[in-house]
Amino acid sequence: MFVGMKNLERIKEKILEYSSTGKKLFATSSFQTHSIPLLHIIAQVDNSIPVYFLNTGYLFPETILFKDELADKLGLQFIALNSIVSKTQQRDEKGNLFFTSDPDYCCFLNKTQPMEPVLKTMDIWINGIRADQSATRAQMKEEEETPQGALRYHPMLHWSSKDIYEYRTEHNLPAHPLEARGYLSVGCEPCTRKLLSGDDERSARWFGMNKVECGLHTDLIKK
Repeated sequence: MFVGMKNLERIKEKILEYSSTGKKLFATSSFQTHSIPLLHIIAQVDNSIPVYFLNTGYLFPETILFKDELADKLGLQFIALNSIVSKTQQRDEKGNLFFTSDPDYCCFLNKTQPMEPVLKTMDIWINGIRADQSATRAQMKEEEETPQGALRYHPMLHWSSKDIYEYRTEHNLPAHPLEARGYLSVGCEPCTRKLLSGDDERSARWFGMNKVECGLHTDLIKK
């Protein structure tokens, strides 16, 4: 039995426990291959839990199509969060889009800022970060507070990539269509490249930018 399976029932019980207290739950997803087991678990427990995604305007077309496929397959409601700042205003003084000159600010405008109102109106944020993905995530606990007062719940924190693969295999869950082309960590198109031999899962994101997080898991966690 793989490690993740050992706490699978506890995850389901925890989500039901949150729900039974009248708390307003929501999840987020980027629709990457490693995101699918959590979506599958949520669909089994309560498919009325809304799943938000950051519609940055830079997502791969394949990601959008995959989202629609998953909505049909899992019966979940996916809700787009969009930046309040238009792309024409997301430029520096030289006219360059921020993803080229200030990727941290680009992520703030298109990911962090759109999430803030949700965290002010909802109680429990279920998201699928894993400790083995980065040094930052390795320091997190299964439950953390956000600055807005919501609780973050990280049910997959101690799952490994092997656990994810075995769960997907057992339940015949699909992979993101770009995985077969070498993209194992898929974010926004301008800031994602194929994984090279020897790379870890996250190194293909923001390649060459000295950046490994978008802010969702650094700024939206109570220090």
